[in-house]
Amino acid sequence: MESVPSARRKKAMNPLKREANITGWIFVSPMVLGFAAILMVPLFQAFYMSLTDWPLLGEAKFIGFDNYVNILSDHDFWVVLGNTFYFAAGLVPLNIAIALLFAVLLAKSMPGISWFRTAIFVPVMTSLIVWSIVWKYMFATDSGFINQILQLIGIEGPAWLYNPQLAMPAVIITSVLKNVGLNMVLFIAALQQVPVHLYEAAKIDGANRFTQFIRVTIPLITPTLFLTIIMTVIGSMKVFGQIYVMTQGGPGSSTKVMVYYIWEKAFKLFEFGYASALAYILFFLIMAFTLIQWTLRKRWIFHEN
Repeated sequence: MESVPSARRKKAMNPLKREANITGWIFVSPMVLGFAAILMVPLFQAFYMSLTDWPLLGEAKFIGFDNYVNILSDHDFWVVLGNTFYFAAGLVPLNIAIALLFAVLLAKSMPGISWFRTAIFVPVMTSLIVWSIVWKYMFATDSGFINQILQLIGIEGPAWLYNPQLAMPAVIITSVLKNVGLNMVLFIAALQQVPVHLYEAAKIDGANRFTQFIRVTIPLITPTLFLTIIMTVIGSMKVFGQIYVMTQGGPGSSTKVMVYYIWEKAFKLFEFGYASALAYILFFLIMAFTLIQWTLRKRWIFHEN
C-alpha cells in the first residue's frame, strides 16, 4: 500500500508536471499549427476534391467515388502506372548499386579523394531543370554529345528521346547520375562506422575481400541501406521534372508517369477532381510500398535481428 508521504509528494508534483506540459505545448504549437495549416488542411481539401467533378470554372459537383471507379477503368492510367513501376524498377537498383560502389571506392582517406566525392555530389545540388536541359541536349539525335562520341567510333547513334524503347532508359540514366551522390555520402558515413577489428578477425579466418564485404560490410550497413532504399523508392514514384523537360511524357505515352499524368489532368485538361483522385492513389501506393519495406525490415536489417 502506498505511504501517505509518497502520495503527498505525487500530488505536489502534479501541478509542476501540468505546468511543464502546458509550457511544452506552447513551444510546439507553432509547428503543430503550421503542420495542420500547410499539410493537413490541403490534404483533406484534396480528398474532398477527389470526390467531386471540380472544373476550372463553375461549381463543383459531388459525385462520390466515381472518379476512383473511372480511374480503374481508364486504360491510360494502367499504362502510366506501368511506366511509373518501370522507372522505379530501373532507377532504384541502379542508383543503390552505383552509390554503394562509389562509396566503397571513396570511403578511405587518401590525398585528393575529397575532389572525387565533391564531383559526384555536385549534381545533387544542381537545379533539376538545368540538369535535365543539359542532358536533353546531350541525348539530341544529330548534334548531341553522346551521338557525336558514338560517331567517332563508327556507330550511328539512335534518336534517344524519340524512340519508345530508349526514351525511358535515357531518363533513368539521367536521374541516376543526378541523385547517386546523395546515397553515396550516406553509404560512406556508414562504411566509416564499421569496426576495423571485424575485418581483421575475418581476415584471420581466411576471408578474402569479397567475403569480407558480403559477410561483414553489408550486414553492418543494412540500416543505411534500408534508409536509402525507402528514400529512393519514394523519389522514383514522384518523378516529374525530368519527364517534363526531356520528353513531355512521349514519345506517345512511353515515359508518361503518375505525377506527370496528374499534372496533365489538373493543369492541361482542368479535371481537378480526377487529378486529386489520382494523387490519392499515388499516395496510397507509396504508403503501401513503405509499409511493406518497414514490415520486412527485421528479416534483413542486422541491428534489428
